[in-house]
Amino acid sequence: MAKNEKRVQVTLECQDCKRRNYITTKNKVNDRERIEMKKFCRFDRRHTLHKETR
Repeated sequence: MAKNEKRVQVTLECQDCKRRNYITTKNKVNDRERIEMKKFCRFDRRHTLHKETR
């Protein structure tokens, strides 16, 4: 039996340094658009905006 197909893995990219720092999951049914979060970037050493990449 396959895992729940409504949840997909997405990669989050820092908008300052353009590095892909995080991998998380989101519900494809509830969150249609790309997600944005403020997360800690270890390369900039501060909290920055991270957006979902394809």
